[in-house]
Amino acid sequence: MTTALPPRAGRRCHNALNPLHSTLYFSPDLDREFGALGFTDQSAMRLAARSAALGAVGAGTVAATFYNYNHELLARHLPAVWETASPADVLAARLRTVDATLRRLLGEDAVSSPEMAEAAVLALRATEACTRHARPLYSAHADLPVPEAPHLAYWYAATLLREHRGDGHLAALLTVGLDPVEALASHTATGKGMSPRWVLGSRGWKRADWDAATERLRERGILDADGELTEAGTALRDELELQTDRLDAAPYEHLGAAGVERLTELGRGFLMTAAVAGAFPADLVGKA
Repeated sequence: MTTALPPRAGRRCHNALNPLHSTLYFSPDLDREFGALGFTDQSAMRLAARSAALGAVGAGTVAATFYNYNHELLARHLPAVWETASPADVLAARLRTVDATLRRLLGEDAVSSPEMAEAAVLALRATEACTRHARPLYSAHADLPVPEAPHLAYWYAATLLREHRGDGHLAALLTVGLDPVEALASHTATGKGMSPRWVLGSRGWKRADWDAATERLRERGILDADGELTEAGTALRDELELQTDRLDAAPYEHLGAAGVERLTELGRGFLMTAAVAGAFPADLVGKA
């Protein structure tokens, strides 16, 4: 009999797995592998890497599925990136990047450890309860084959769980009425989101867009005059995450309390090792 999950257990597990997936986007190995395909623009590389599972799509599809990217940025690169390399070639280069990145950050012993194999089994078991309907990024990735090597299988399963939660999170953002830039600005105001510099640099928005979004949030009583979350703003962000938890409960309920606890423990260990090895920019997260 499955033991009921503690509150927010699924979210804690997601928070342990998701950042390891994201090491891909900050990795010098990505520049090397995608450079070999003919890419010269970092934004194009990263957009191709995340969207390739959808096929040779254009800016409209990616704007819908990524939610918080400026369509103008996307249109500069999509669908033109597929003239540089096909989605299949991009996906193969992405997996080579992941292999090199995890070996560099975690070390060969961790990559080949029994703990990594255990984490892969647990994460893949959780994905058995993911659902496809209204989850385009998850569903596209679920059509890809599971890599054989345990560290790549673990990364792949983390990707499925990331995109499954992410697709649900977009539905929750619509429910609470946060547009793309408002979602980014309110997340940054929690102190857990990307700094404005990283948001503007990677999502294609201008400072004027950010300032306009923060003004709208002030008018709604979500931010105060100093740009901090109000009590109502904190409650809104909490409700947003609780709605996302509800939409994302199935994988973790399927895995069960003991499995979720163990996967979280293993995931945190790998993530800490990667972070200490310099996986993420020092100024990535923050309000300033």
